Parts: sequence; C-alpha cells; structure tokens
Amino acid sequence: MTQEDKKLLLTDLCARLPYGVKIHIETLEYGELIGTLDAVYPTEERVIVDELDKAIAPINVRCGGFKIEENKVKSYLRPMSSMTKEEKNEFCKIEGRLNFPCKYIKLTFSVDELDWLNAHHFDYRGLIEKGLAFEAPKEMYNKY
Repeated sequence: MTQEDKKLLLTDLCARLPYGVKIHIETLEYGELIGTLDAVYPTEERVIVDELDKAIAPINVRCGGFKIEENKVKSYLRPMSSMTKEEKNEFCKIEGRLNFPCKYIKLTFSVDELDWLNAHHFDYRGLIEKGLAFEAPKEMYNKY
C-alpha cells in the first residue's frame, strides 16, 4: 500500500468512526476478522476494531488494535450506485431539493451531505475501485 493510499484510508476511517462502519482485517496471526471500527490513531497508522466475529485470545477477547502496515485493513462500503430511490430523495433534501434527480454525483459535498453519506456507508471517495475497501453485502447494514 502506498503512503498516499494509507493516508486516504486513514482519513476515510476517521470520518466514518461515529457511524459503526464494518472493518475487514487480514492478519497473519488470526487470519481474517470482521468487526466494527472503534478508534483510529492516524499518527500511529493503527485502528481499534471491536465486536470481532471471532475471539483473538483464550479469554474470548473480541477487540484488538491493528497496524495498517502489518495487516490488510479495509472497510465495507456501499457503492454510490447502490443508493435506493428513497435514499436519493432523502439525500436531495439535504441539498434543498424536494426529490430526485439531484446532483448526488459531484466533486464537492457540504458537511451535512458528507455526514449523511458516511452514516449510510457510501463510498464517495472511490475506495472500492482502488482496492482499499470491500463492497458491503446488502445485509451488512440492515437498515438500508
């Protein structure tokens, strides 16, 4: 992973921290793990992931810290193309429009629009295409 990709990934993870984004970690020690992002330490290039799908210690520990460089860390995001009609209309209301079509594919977003996209786990930075995130299975974020 290039330094630029690492910075992009850490920036994105920091923005998604309040929204319960799911994380996939591929480790040498524990194999593949899936959990919920709990903390990001950008200067250490490290994340804390909670609610892991399997224990990583004999006493059933399901939370751990993972260095980005030593482990393959990727979030599960939804492509912009997976936005439902209802979500498009909800998003357009942030822009002050009553219904779709609005300019939901654009280069800049307002703070409120970014918060909404993060809360709904949309990949507006193109991380899936860059191999820095996985496309989230439909059932992963059940409320959408």
